[in-house]
Amino acid sequence: MLVAGSGLASLRAGQACTELGLAWCHDPLASTPDALAAGAEALGCDAIHPGEMDLAEQLALAWRCREAGLGFIGPRESLLAAMQDPQACRLLMREAGLPLAAGQDSSCVNLPVLVDRHGQALALVEYEAASAGYALAPSEKLTPEQRAYLGQLAVKGALAVELVGLATLRFSLHDHQLGFVSMRPGLSGSEGLVEALTGLDLAVEQLRLAAGQRLKRPRVGLMGHGPGRPGQARLRCLAGALGMLGGGPGVRLDRAAGSEAARLVVWGRDAAEARRRERRALSELLGAGETV
Repeated sequence: MLVAGSGLASLRAGQACTELGLAWCHDPLASTPDALAAGAEALGCDAIHPGEMDLAEQLALAWRCREAGLGFIGPRESLLAAMQDPQACRLLMREAGLPLAAGQDSSCVNLPVLVDRHGQALALVEYEAASAGYALAPSEKLTPEQRAYLGQLAVKGALAVELVGLATLRFSLHDHQLGFVSMRPGLSGSEGLVEALTGLDLAVEQLRLAAGQRLKRPRVGLMGHGPGRPGQARLRCLAGALGMLGGGPGVRLDRAAGSEAARLVVWGRDAAEARRRERRALSELLGAGETV
């Protein structure tokens, strides 16, 4: 497997390959679909993983992989093209029976979905971006009834467009009404939130489903959805010089070698526990004066 890009995207995709016993490499100098395809062929790779490329880049790479006879880890080209065109994607979801977002000023939640080639789909835990570089899961905006309905909508939409693999559906919440906004394929950078609450490795699942394997269910249950056990996960994107992280329960740091970018994920049985762990981790990484 050739993994496009470098840094955190390469780290997570490469870790998934290693977890599954797949040889992998990345070429940080290859920045175009042609260069990536040429590099993959020169290295004897069978497929290319797009990492966290944006939609336009993924579509161009998917077409180039088809021309070169290489596998592409992501949706088919026609679905990628529809995702890139907001109006086309909204039309597909309207035809599938999903309500559409009423406006652009609404708050939004994001819900990752896994789908296999056998028609099985799983909506995971939704998350919201609280500010730039900061997100939490599950969303504090939804009622239990809205959360269940959101999962039904996401599964319905993903199955209707015949998605295989991993994608994140974005929904608005306006006047207590949910509406579809957009859809993004593959890794988004926020997988750690969902992984902490479900026990699933989304980078691994993406590769498994692309290979035609069947969908797995969470091992530990949806911690974020359990009655009386709400749970919470928090993600912060960090950059610059960082100290040493002591670790401990409910704390994870993704930091690629040679990169100053890092993602801190903390989680707990409730919001208070997650917040305490976040304060401790940030104090270790950024200095004793850091507050949250």
